[in-house]
Amino acid sequence: MGSAVGSEDTSTGERALAGLLESSHYAAPEEMASLVAHHAGELGAQEAVMYLVGFEQRLLVPLPGDGVPQREAISVDHTLGGRAFRTIEVMRREVGDGLRLWVPMLNGTARVGVLELVLPCADTLTEGRARAFAGLVATLVITKGLYGDVFTLTRRTEPMSLAAEMQWELLPPLTFSDGRVTISGVLEPSHRVAGDTFDYALNDGCLHLLVIDAMGHGFEATLMATVVIGVYRHARRRGLTLPETYAAMDDAINRQFGLDQFVTGQLAELDTATGQLRWLNAGHPPPLLTRGQHVIGGLSCEPTLPIGFGGAVVEVVEYQLEPGDRLVFVTDGVLEARAPDGDFFGEARLGDQLLRATMADEPAPETVRRLTSAVMEHQDGPLRDDATVVLVEWSGRERTSPLTIGRSWPRPPA
Repeated sequence: MGSAVGSEDTSTGERALAGLLESSHYAAPEEMASLVAHHAGELGAQEAVMYLVGFEQRLLVPLPGDGVPQREAISVDHTLGGRAFRTIEVMRREVGDGLRLWVPMLNGTARVGVLELVLPCADTLTEGRARAFAGLVATLVITKGLYGDVFTLTRRTEPMSLAAEMQWELLPPLTFSDGRVTISGVLEPSHRVAGDTFDYALNDGCLHLLVIDAMGHGFEATLMATVVIGVYRHARRRGLTLPETYAAMDDAINRQFGLDQFVTGQLAELDTATGQLRWLNAGHPPPLLTRGQHVIGGLSCEPTLPIGFGGAVVEVVEYQLEPGDRLVFVTDGVLEARAPDGDFFGEARLGDQLLRATMADEPAPETVRRLTSAVMEHQDGPLRDDATVVLVEWSGRERTSPLTIGRSWPRPPA
């Protein structure tokens, strides 16, 4: 009898997942909220609302649709739905004769938003089905977002400049993890950024990373950043070394923009199996290393000239990471953010924020979000310069093959 009940519960979840996936194939992006609400009903949900995280990661914004209850945007920092987003855990609250669940919407390890479900009741199996359903919703948001603008427009809480629009289109996903290495980054001010950006790729056990800050704060800075990212990806895919990649970017900026324009940056490669780091510095603040509950400090590297000034690579530094190490790359807009009394945010506050995150056991994307929020709060008015934070965490664990994970549904909690 117990087996029959389990089979019925599983088929209920499978119907919801299969129904949403099937109906999404011919759906326009703006129809997704309605489709989600409809198929969530197969899980027993009386209401279902998708919330997408805003670009500045301070608000969760509801996606409207036919048959979707009206909702207002909610705070990431001060609501139960926001707590589900921050902690990547299901939150619940009793409502009348039922229960309201807030389920994190994760595309892999990237936080897309939260799914609000109102159910008559919820047990462990129901929460497992809700997690799987929210995961599919997140994946569909990413894929369907390629065909329309509704998700992008929903995430905008204020007008975005042309330069910022171009910068966001350059970015890879803000968060990625394969269980051995995690990378997470963010740009501020999200709606006016121009010049700061980053890029990464994981190829054959090597994490490639670039963090740059193009000279200036306007459209030309974005153009330089676009050229650098394009050259970087081309060089990476050709298998060039770090010095060769620097030289290719340097030549492109010199040729296109002249000797009076430049881009500062850092290039790094991390062997995700061994934790061996190689990096070079082109006029950028050094990355900050934290280990356990200690700030080790900035990694030293003799800097070469900024990209575009034609410098030779002075040094490529090798450093051995230890399991659990976190390496934080920032642009100078983070360190130079000023309080009303003129006090810089500085490296000491940066280290303090990172230690608090470690003690609170915060996941990497939440650490980055809180850090940039602290920078924005410290600043007296709008940021004078773009502020970019990229965090790389090396676990040192043996990686589990994805083929051995989740072979039965619903997937058990990690």
